[in-house]
Amino acid sequence: MREELLTRNVALLVDMPKVSKDKVKPWNAREAITFLRSARAHRFYAAGVLVLVLGLRRSEVLGLRWQDIDFENRQFTPVKQVQREKGVGLVLKDLKTESSQAVLPLPEFCARALEERRELQELERKIMGADWAQEADHDVIFSSERGGLTDPVGFSRTFDRLVSRAGVRRITVRLARHTCGTLLAFLNVHPKVAQAILRHSQISMTMDVYTHVVGNGEREAVSMLAELLEDPLIG
Repeated sequence: MREELLTRNVALLVDMPKVSKDKVKPWNAREAITFLRSARAHRFYAAGVLVLVLGLRRSEVLGLRWQDIDFENRQFTPVKQVQREKGVGLVLKDLKTESSQAVLPLPEFCARALEERRELQELERKIMGADWAQEADHDVIFSSERGGLTDPVGFSRTFDRLVSRAGVRRITVRLARHTCGTLLAFLNVHPKVAQAILRHSQISMTMDVYTHVVGNGEREAVSMLAELLEDPLIG
């Protein structure tokens, strides 16, 4: 048709079959906070916080290193990701795109969770002693119990177990990260900061999320979140 060899496209007359997909929705604020409260004592609690509040992918969370976190300026730069390569095992690789390595704001809630994770990791290191893995040179935040890289598949299994323990609707790690905008609104994170975290090109996109959250009837989630913020390190 573009070259005017045909006068019409007969394929347009074909009735395409409709495929019905069961759409699973991300958690609302109450479900996400219930999960975090239940996972509070787990060694990967902070990883759950970063997935839910910052919307990081599983491989990005596991690839985060302490040198990527700037606690003083409350920001971080994801640079690496953990992947499993056939015949090699777990490896730390660069993120594929430059946009994935943008400097992102670090809300207070996330910073506090990471500071607790650092204390816990030091305790794990002391417990393991000489058995602490040589791969610990990677300096990853969410190392295995022996100091090496954490298997992404294993992390997903741990997440599933924590979901079951929390008694909330079962969703995957990939879907869980889409609660990000909702939780940022409940944390009273400024829209401009949220825009950077959500990587929205326009502030109007962020405000659409915030406006929806305000009117969704989940005000009780605010008090639940406040309790979680004040909860001291346990476990």
